[in-house]
Amino acid sequence: MNLKLYTLAAAGSILIFSCVSPKQLKQAEAKYTELNGAYAELQGKYRALQDDLNKANNEITALNAKKAAAENQISTLNSANDLLKQNNNAVLNQLKDLSVISGSQAESIKKSLENIGAKDMYIKDLQGTIARKDSLNMALVMNLKGAIGNLDDKDINIKVDKSAVYIDISDKLLFKSGSYDVTDRAKEVLGKVAKVLNAQPEIEFLVEGHTDSIPIIPSKGGKLEDNWDLSVKRATTVVRILQDTYGLDPKRMTAAGRSQYVPIADNSTPDGRAANRRTRIVILPQLDQFFKLLERK
Repeated sequence: MNLKLYTLAAAGSILIFSCVSPKQLKQAEAKYTELNGAYAELQGKYRALQDDLNKANNEITALNAKKAAAENQISTLNSANDLLKQNNNAVLNQLKDLSVISGSQAESIKKSLENIGAKDMYIKDLQGTIARKDSLNMALVMNLKGAIGNLDDKDINIKVDKSAVYIDISDKLLFKSGSYDVTDRAKEVLGKVAKVLNAQPEIEFLVEGHTDSIPIIPSKGGKLEDNWDLSVKRATTVVRILQDTYGLDPKRMTAAGRSQYVPIADNSTPDGRAANRRTRIVILPQLDQFFKLLERK
C-alpha cells in the first residue's frame, strides 16, 4: 500500500515539473535574482539611514548635555548675584543709621551699588548674546548638513568649535591632484554650500587652503613653487567660484593659504595625508555684537 502511495507521489511531482517550461523557469530565476538584488540594496540604504540617525541622536545628546551645563552655570551665577544684592541692601540700610557718614559719601556708595546692578544687566545681556550665537551656529550646521545631503563624511565634515562653524572639504572633491584646477564635482559641492551662505547675507567667512607635507614639483612657468602657492591658489579658486558662479558678495569673503603647517592628521600615513589635503571654510563669529556690548558702561 505504501509503495503505491510513494509511486503516485513521485509520478505527481514529475507531472508538475514537466508542466513548467525551461523558459518559464529561467524567467522565474531571473525575477528572483532581481528581487534579491533590490532587497540587498534596500538593506544597505536602511543601514546607512540608521547610521545617520544614530549620529544625529549622539549630536543631540551632546548638545543637551552642553545646554544643561550652561543652564547650571547661569543658575549658579544668578544665585550668587541675588546674594550679593541682598548683602548690598543690608549694608546700605546699616549705613543710613550711621551718623558718622556724610551725605556725599552715602550718595557715592549708592551710585556704586547702582553700578553693580548695571553690571548685572550687562552680564545677562552677554549671556543672552552668547546663547543666541550658539543657537544660530547649530541651526547653520543643520542647514549645511541638510543641503550637503548624503556626501561621505570622510570627504566633507561640518562642525562647531570655539564659536565658529568649520566646513572641511576633501581636495579630492574639489581639485585635480597637485593642481588648483577644479574637478567636475567641485561646483556641485560648492553650490550646495553657497545656497546656505546666500541665505545668511550678514555672515562673513574665511576660505583656507591646506596641503599635506609632501613638496610639490614646481610647475613650468613658475605658476606654483611650493605648497604655499598651491594652498593659496586653491583658496582663491574657491572664492572666485563662490563669487562669479553663485553671486556671493566678495566683501564677505577672505582667502588664505596655510600650506602644510596646520595638519589635522599624521602626515606619515597615506590616510593622514589625505585628511590634511583639504579646503576649510570658516564661518566667523560676529564680533561686532560683542564689541557693542563691551562699549556699554
